[in-house]
Order: sequence, then C-alpha cells, then structure tokens
Amino acid sequence: MSAPSPLSTHPRPLWAPWRIEYIRGPKAGTCFLCDKGAGATAADHVVHRGRHAYVLLNDFPYNSGHLLVAPYRHIAGLAELMDAERNELLALMTHGTTVLGRLMSPQGFNLGFNLGEAAGAGLAEHVHGHVVPRWGGDTNFMSVLADTRVVPESLEATAEMIRAAWA
Repeated sequence: MSAPSPLSTHPRPLWAPWRIEYIRGPKAGTCFLCDKGAGATAADHVVHRGRHAYVLLNDFPYNSGHLLVAPYRHIAGLAELMDAERNELLALMTHGTTVLGRLMSPQGFNLGFNLGEAAGAGLAEHVHGHVVPRWGGDTNFMSVLADTRVVPESLEATAEMIRAAWA
C-alpha cells in the first residue's frame, strides 16, 4: 500500500476571489440559457446566433473552448425539439468542432447531452449540447486530485477569438 499523497492530507487552497461576487450575489431565479439567448452583450459569451439555436462558451468549462449549443426555446428534452431546431443544434455542434479545430488544434472532442439531473445536467429544464475540445494529457493532477480545472485563457478572449473565426 502506498503512502497517501501530501496533497490529500494537507490540501492547499486555490484562490479564485472573482467568484465571490457570484457566490454572495443575488441569483436571478431564471434560466441562464434563456437569458443569454435573449441577451446581446459580449459578457454573455455568445459566439454565434443561428435562427433556432445559438452557441456560447460554458462559464464553467472543462477545457478552454468548451461550447454549449442551445435552442432559444426553453424545453427539456431532445424529443421536444422541432426538426429545424434539432438539425440546427447538430449543425452548430459540428461547425463548432471545425472552428475549434482550426483555432486550438485539439486532438479530439467530446460531444454530448446530459439529459436530466441524474445524468449530470446542471440545467435539466433547458436542453443543450456540449462541445469539449480535448488534448492528450489534458486530464492532469488538478482535476484528478483536486476536482479543479485549469483554463489558461479568459472566457472573454476565447469568445472573441471564436466569434471572429465562426464565419
């Protein structure tokens, strides 16, 4: 049996003071995907708006460039999507891999939907897909030992780069 990791017996804090505003601040009580879908500011991190669906950066990404693709309509399941919404959702996810492939040169992608709370959906009542660029070795000690992700670029900078490359 090996000795316990020093990190697990003497945890060190990872400071993120910019998060306290979110933690202590009032919660909207509304659907963030509906809010961002209706919004028109760069702070929403929306990188593309289609006719039935839109693309935005995940505010809590697994990796740099982690995209969310959502219909404008507030619906919970894939079966509730109209054909045009479902087709555009998949087309936007596909184009997202093309854009991220050009910009970030990932070695692969995870694409998928978490349908329902038990499946890991953070917002089960508004269906949305994930496009996550992946690189060999991107699961590092931070996520394995500390359940923490290291994202090397600000969401604003990543969103601006993706917006410029989307067309």
